[in-house]
Amino acid sequence: MIFTVAIDGPAAAGKGTISRAVAERFGFAHLDTGLLYRAVGAKAGDPVAAARGLTEADLGRGDLRTLAAGQAASRVAVIPEVRAALLDFQRRFARREGGAVLDGRDIGTVICPEAEVKLYVTASPEVRAYRRWLEVGGDEAQVLAEVIERDRRDAERATAPLRPAADALLLDTTELTIEAAVHKAIAAIEQRIGQGRA
Repeated sequence: MIFTVAIDGPAAAGKGTISRAVAERFGFAHLDTGLLYRAVGAKAGDPVAAARGLTEADLGRGDLRTLAAGQAASRVAVIPEVRAALLDFQRRFARREGGAVLDGRDIGTVICPEAEVKLYVTASPEVRAYRRWLEVGGDEAQVLAEVIERDRRDAERATAPLRPAADALLLDTTELTIEAAVHKAIAAIEQRIGQGRA
């Protein structure tokens, strides 16, 4: 079975947690596409060359979840040649046999506009900053400022700006527990799978 779930949204909205839970529930492969950009940003030298030479082993680096790696990812993600180099990798992953879940910022709009299910996971900047602060620590006000700056950069970039696909289900996690958010995502996917079998 080929079945793609595209999950987009801003930093710390919960899309990674939801994506991992969905992949586990349905037995789908999972790709956190942000790791691709984090791995490129973490490599020294030319980001375009780094993107073209990226391997799955590069995604296993232990420093890719840091705030610094996230900021580096956002900076290299605005480079059209970097995005182009990573596009085929993501599309091949998405259409693999057995189903796939991809989470990122432009999966439903650019990478997989034909995805069977598209979710856009969001939350207020304050809630997302608090979650990120719990994860990485530091100065809470600074984390909020960085979240807001990253949102602005991701939304205003010329290539593949952060925005929901026209046919995406909006999932606002501001006041949801992670269990409730996962339940809503799974219900949407089960409904779509059921329609495909009808």
